[in-house]
Amino acid sequence: MNALNTAEYSQTLGIQARAASSLMARASAASRSACLRRLAALLRESQPALDDANAQDLSRATAAGLSAPMVDRLRLTPKIVETVALGCEQLAAMPDVIGEISGMNQQPSGIRVGQMRVPIGVFAMVFESRPNVTIEAASLAIKSGNACILRGGSEAIESNKALARLVQQALTDSGLPAEGVQLVQITDRAVVSELIAMPQYVDMAIPRGGKGLIERISRDAKVPVLKHLDGNCHVYVDDPCDIAMAVTVADNAKTQKYSPCNASESLLVARGVAAEFLPAIGAIYAAKGVEMRVCLESRALLAAVADAQLVDATEQDWSTEYLAPIISIKVVEGLDAAIAHINHYGSHHTDAILTRDHMHAQRFLREVDSASVMVNTSTRFADGFEFGLGAEIGISTDKFHARGPVGIEGLTSLKYVVLGNGEVRG
Repeated sequence: MNALNTAEYSQTLGIQARAASSLMARASAASRSACLRRLAALLRESQPALDDANAQDLSRATAAGLSAPMVDRLRLTPKIVETVALGCEQLAAMPDVIGEISGMNQQPSGIRVGQMRVPIGVFAMVFESRPNVTIEAASLAIKSGNACILRGGSEAIESNKALARLVQQALTDSGLPAEGVQLVQITDRAVVSELIAMPQYVDMAIPRGGKGLIERISRDAKVPVLKHLDGNCHVYVDDPCDIAMAVTVADNAKTQKYSPCNASESLLVARGVAAEFLPAIGAIYAAKGVEMRVCLESRALLAAVADAQLVDATEQDWSTEYLAPIISIKVVEGLDAAIAHINHYGSHHTDAILTRDHMHAQRFLREVDSASVMVNTSTRFADGFEFGLGAEIGISTDKFHARGPVGIEGLTSLKYVVLGNGEVRG
């Protein structure tokens, strides 16, 4: 598609999305919830067709030599389809926040002032790899009364098209505009550049993918961007802690799945428990083939672990998101050093403390400057579905508008509403 046609195609998407956004915003909560329940049913009914579409993407990705983690991200298994279907149903059952008025207070002048929650309008989401994101984004757009334009990665185009057809069927079956959710049907990257530079049609851009993609969109966008750049997540094993629990959680945080942004990439261990904890977790990592990038002190404590893959850590390792079976490990003096390390090297995504000390836990929660901060649990829980949001549009490490897993409220805005009875300002 040439540049002119790409621009025209992008503008058509924008015009249709803007028109649909008005209809989505005024649609009843009942119709939006019915649409989500219909989408859940269609997803379950359509597994064979989804399998066929997904197989095309997997075959093409394998032939193109994509890495095993990248191919894994493309898989649309029955379990993944069931998870997004459950997410649709969870969203449908949640209270509707659109039109909700809060903080209504009487002023000395006689007027009453409050705030109403309203949809953002139109968001354009650009994402890579995981086709289930198509449903997560669409379902959140429907629930929040927004219209959206979705541009998935070229490696998942057939899966995304199959899913988008189900979304549009659910919309029309429920009396909502099919253009409420549009998928970019071509893989030309120029469409992305057009979409993020059309403030007359698009109110917010949401990139979800690799750091390069997010940096490019943040740099070039002429609309607000909701983003996180990377996920250098930490687990800090405190002194005192339950060693057995700490081993279980540190294992899960790293190895339950390597590719998500909420997988742990850095392990910090208080000196007082390091001699007991590190050989135990090291044996598990070694058995699972996890390479350990270690400081001198942790190397000495892990040296006797059979089959351990030990590599001396560099300064860069402390700030690296691996998305692979690699973890950096550092022994620290205690809580103060752990907090300072996380705030300096971390990406402000998700960080956890494993501790028996209530005051240490409270300090960690207050002082670690991250979007999600956890006590005695795995960083892998930093997810909209696990947080009870139904689904997530992404995770934001920004400090304005929305932070952490972004669900319904992150796709809304507030406007002031003022109620009077003829008052005039003197």
